[in-house]
Amino acid sequence: MTAPLRHLEGQDEASILREIQSALSGLKFGSVEITVHNGQIVQIERKEKFRLQPNGKNA
Repeated sequence: MTAPLRHLEGQDEASILREIQSALSGLKFGSVEITVHNGQIVQIERKEKFRLQPNGKNA
């Protein structure tokens, strides 16, 4: 069961979902962390990793 998102500093549910979608957009390696305090989303954090190929290797 999914609980509805509560308002965050005047933001509606659609706005919060857009922020989460934006954080996920283009992410190949990494994570998106959503912090909840007292039942409300207070922070969305994106951590991205870039994997480098050794010389002479194609992506």
